[in-house]
This record gives sequence, structure tokens and C-alpha cells, in this order.
Amino acid sequence: MAAFPAYRAPAWLPGGHAQTLWPLLIKSPALPLRRERWTTPDDDFIDVDFLDATVNAPTLVLFHGLEGSAHSHYARSTAQVCQAAGWRLILPHFRGCSGELNRRPRAYHSGDSAEIDWILRRLHTAQPEQKLHAAGVSLGGNALLKWAGEQGPAASPWLSGIAALCAPLDLAACGHTLARGFNQIYTQYFLRTLKPRALARLEKFPGLCDPHRLHQARTLWQFDDAVTGPIHGFAGADDYWRRCSAKPFLKSIAIPTLVVNPKNDPFLPATHLPSAHEVSPCVRLEQPATGGHVGFVSGSFPGRLDWLPQRLLHFFLFETS
Repeated sequence: MAAFPAYRAPAWLPGGHAQTLWPLLIKSPALPLRRERWTTPDDDFIDVDFLDATVNAPTLVLFHGLEGSAHSHYARSTAQVCQAAGWRLILPHFRGCSGELNRRPRAYHSGDSAEIDWILRRLHTAQPEQKLHAAGVSLGGNALLKWAGEQGPAASPWLSGIAALCAPLDLAACGHTLARGFNQIYTQYFLRTLKPRALARLEKFPGLCDPHRLHQARTLWQFDDAVTGPIHGFAGADDYWRRCSAKPFLKSIAIPTLVVNPKNDPFLPATHLPSAHEVSPCVRLEQPATGGHVGFVSGSFPGRLDWLPQRLLHFFLFETS
């Protein structure tokens, strides 16, 4: 089988910022998805969307990024490619990301490997005879890699392999980069929904965090130090970012793994990307010069978003055996 073609951004879309933002303007039709609500072990809930296929069809589980959902452009484009290929797609929503505030104080975070473990094990229990394929985008990719590193060889009997796309492997480098210059536009985009949701949780659970610090948060560090870290058992943003960055876990991964990080991703400087000696032999690093943050636009103007999902399916079909 021929190697999958390396990604190269079209000449009409130069620069990491343009390659990150343009996909938001490409309209991918939403496919009809079936939704299930699952009760979590701590009596909360998550919503899981399904693109159904024939019995015994290959199954891809896709974990979304920060404040993402089944409506994110990468989720819609992946659904289109999966439908065309006859694959089943499963899109779990992290808590609070499916349009309804969850019941418990906790939300989700970049190292939420316990939630990923519960989701994957439940899916495996439902179809024990079939190995799953799992991928994560941005935050979801970081959490998935951390989970795989924690599991080591234990994941291989029931997972064919994993893929992480534009994962912020060094959370501190990512967080501080998004606090500078033009990159602040991404921070404000995330805070636009993170803060109101946190305020709704605070109203439901008084004392959950410091309301003044929450209102004053202008960077991801400030938000994570005031909200994400304390709510999820970390001492603050620095402790959270250090313990949840996936990069140190890459050496412990024992299943076929694809890690794609463009070198012009505005979220994570190329100087913080891992090298081959920092990962296990099971990990394949792909670091194209272009692509932006979960961009990967291809074709003539106005472009398509099918390179990334096609890369995923090719990896799972031909590169994980």
C-alpha cells in the first residue's frame, strides 16, 4: 500500500493563522447523528453522538477539542469521510459541551484520561469482538495520549491504535503562547464560552471557585488557575499543566500511535514538539511545515477539509497492524 501523501497547504492559503481560521468558514453539511445520554460513574451524564453503519463496520471514536462538539468543523468533515467509507463514527462530548450544563461540579480538562478510559471501556464492553480506533483533536488528543501512556500494553487487546491531531503536548508552552500577540484572539474565543459556563456552575455550586478571579480571567493561565485546576484537584494552573501535558507520556505508549503536529500551529511552537528519541517505538510523529491548528485545508479555493479524516482512516486501516 502506498504511503499516504504528506500534507502541504495550498498556495492560496499562506500562514498558520489563515490555515487555522479559514476552516471555520468552510461549510460542511451536518449529517444526521443519533444521540445517547450516558450516566457516568459519579451520577453525571455525557451525550454521545453516533453515525451508524452496517454491522461489524470499522468504528472510529473521535474526542473533540477545547469547547468543541459534534458540530466542530473537524467532526463534520470526519463524519462525511466516515459515511463515504462505510465507517461507524462515535463522537463523545466532554461534560458540558453538548449544549446542556452537566450535573456535577467537575467539567473536563486536557488531562481527563479517567473519562476517556471509562468511555472506551464502555464501548469495548458493548462490542468486545471488535477492536476500536480512537482519535483525539487538540485537547482531546492530549488527553487520549496521556491515557495511552498510562495504560501502556494494557490497551492493546481492545484498541487497534490511536491518533492525536494538533494536541497541545506541552500545556504550559501552549497556554503562554496563546497569551501573546495575535494569538490572544484564540484565548478570547475559548473564554467566550468557558467563562459563562463556569459562572453557571458557580451559581449551581456556590463556593466552587473564586468569582472575582473568574470574572477577571483574561488568559487561559488565569482561568485554569482560578477554575480548571482547583475544580479538578490540581493546586493551580502550573500544577495542572505540568501533570497533564501528554509529552512526558509518549515514551510509555505501547500501541500504534500517530501524532500529527504542524510546525506552524499557532497554539504550540515547533520548538516544543517532541523528537523521535522522546517517544516510544510505537509512536509515529508527523510534523508537516504547514497546516495551522486543526486546519489542513486542501484543494483549490475555497478548499476542502477531507485530508485530515482521510489520513486517520488510512492510518487505522493500513498502518496499525
